[in-house]
Amino acid sequence: MSARKYRQSGYQDDAASNERTVARPARQPVEGPRGRGLGAPTQSVLKCARCGKRVESEVSTETVCRGCGSDLHTCTNCRHFDSSAANECRENVDVRISAKARKNECSHFEPKLVQEFAPDAGSGGTNRDAKAAFDDLFNF
Repeated sequence: MSARKYRQSGYQDDAASNERTVARPARQPVEGPRGRGLGAPTQSVLKCARCGKRVESEVSTETVCRGCGSDLHTCTNCRHFDSSAANECRENVDVRISAKARKNECSHFEPKLVQEFAPDAGSGGTNRDAKAAFDDLFNF
């Protein structure tokens, strides 16, 4: 029996107590970058602010989204739209446009481009069920 009352590790440990530690197997390195699993950005595209559908054509004041039918020449689809800025626009505008989701004749309009990501090449295009993906998180 040990002379110590408690068995937790501390400053009185000797070499014999260090031998009891169990070595874990080393993790296998993962090939490729780790991250969101989206792959690298492929191109900048305009997507509808309402439904998220990709817009292929040039945006004019009469252009509407093919997915939801909403107007595309709006403040919500503009690069300069910022709800925390004065008149909710980063550009210097004289008059505030109150209906941000309706078409307008703003001369500062520039389409808001977003990065589109290619599917991850490491997944091989196979669909795995959610339970298998969850279980893989805890396999070391």
